[in-house]
Amino acid sequence: METIHIYHTNDVHSHFENWPRIQQFLSQKNAMHQEEGEDVFLFDIGDFIDRWHPYTEATKGQGNITLLNECEFTAVTIGNNEGVNLPYENLNHLYDEAEFDVLVANLHKNKEEYPSWIKPYNIYHTKKGTRIGVIGLTAPFVQLYELLGWNLTEPLSELKKWLNSLKDDADVIILLSHLGLHEDEQIAVEFPDIDVILGAHTHHILEEGKQIGNTLLGAAGKYGYFVGHITLSLDEQKAIKSKSAILYDVKELPLVPNEQEQIDAYLKKGKELLNQKVTSLIKQMPNDPFQETELSLFLCKALREWCSADCAMINAGLLLGPLAGDVTDYDLLTICPHPINPCVVELTGKELFEILRESKDEGIHHKHIKGLGFRGTILGVFVYDRISFQGNTIFVDGSELNYEKTYTLALPDMFTFGHFFKEVLPYKQKKYFLPEFLRDILKWKLQRDL
Repeated sequence: METIHIYHTNDVHSHFENWPRIQQFLSQKNAMHQEEGEDVFLFDIGDFIDRWHPYTEATKGQGNITLLNECEFTAVTIGNNEGVNLPYENLNHLYDEAEFDVLVANLHKNKEEYPSWIKPYNIYHTKKGTRIGVIGLTAPFVQLYELLGWNLTEPLSELKKWLNSLKDDADVIILLSHLGLHEDEQIAVEFPDIDVILGAHTHHILEEGKQIGNTLLGAAGKYGYFVGHITLSLDEQKAIKSKSAILYDVKELPLVPNEQEQIDAYLKKGKELLNQKVTSLIKQMPNDPFQETELSLFLCKALREWCSADCAMINAGLLLGPLAGDVTDYDLLTICPHPINPCVVELTGKELFEILRESKDEGIHHKHIKGLGFRGTILGVFVYDRISFQGNTIFVDGSELNYEKTYTLALPDMFTFGHFFKEVLPYKQKKYFLPEFLRDILKWKLQRDL
């Protein structure tokens, strides 16, 4: 019998507070299995980087690649935080120093050509000659990738295209899937030749995996809270005789010597690199999630001006702190850590009225938000530029709202992903502005106007 060990992480999102224990654990397990003559493979399933963390922001993710190198990862696939939250050149050079493979079958430089740093799949050989075929797929945010200059193809079509080659070249087939649990379950049914699917994107936890037909699904949640471990046992004919999956809870792993010093060092290094002065303020610009402030209005105006829209609105909860004195890039990241882009929607006056009416609902202001790129906690009140209210009458740029007229509204892209203003926004065409985040727009206006 041959035993193969596969360790996997996903959706770490630059939560380096868990990384020292993960690194120590993987290093020890790797050494132990190698000593026993068993093969070990390490995979990350995407969203390892997240630009909320100063070290990631300052190095545009290349600092994260160093961490993966130190752990001797075998291969990774990319998530949307690598794919659509970095400008083209930053992603194109993110893996320049990588000592592992980057496997993404559905990301192309142009219609058909892969960038030099990507392979659709790769074949790995164990000491006993077993061929492990590994293919990667990432979530199909097609429009956003195109705006950045990439070509993203439909993942299941790519899987179907490459699977015959994989079946010919490999004894075991593994999919690194940054697609989400629902898609992984669908793939397990439609593509029974895949032996293992390592999942991500929806932050799901499969404590002992999930068996669907011939396929074992594994997933390790988010933020480095868990490390996954798949064990495969094969007979002399290279046929899989057993598969098992477990998760290790990272907080229960042994403490690392000088652990807190390591965690603090990532923050300190990032802060030093981002200590670049943007502007100096004569007086403080406060923030308050539950009322309009000079700072929230300033950001709202910046958004409208950047997008050349008729009007704009943002939620005050986007700003997590005030600005005062000398303002640095680190300060802007601290108060606006979200990977949220500007967006413009074209609306009739009646549609704009419906959105504004809903935005005034106090219930939504206290809503706790997770995901959608939001890195704060609470939505907060809405702040408007070139929109005003007098009793029951709404004015846009000083003129009464006309139900028949067409208006362009600038807003954070998080409101366009189907969770808010569901009666209107899901059905409207949106224009996204990439690669700039809201903090980049804030920096632009601070440097221009102050």
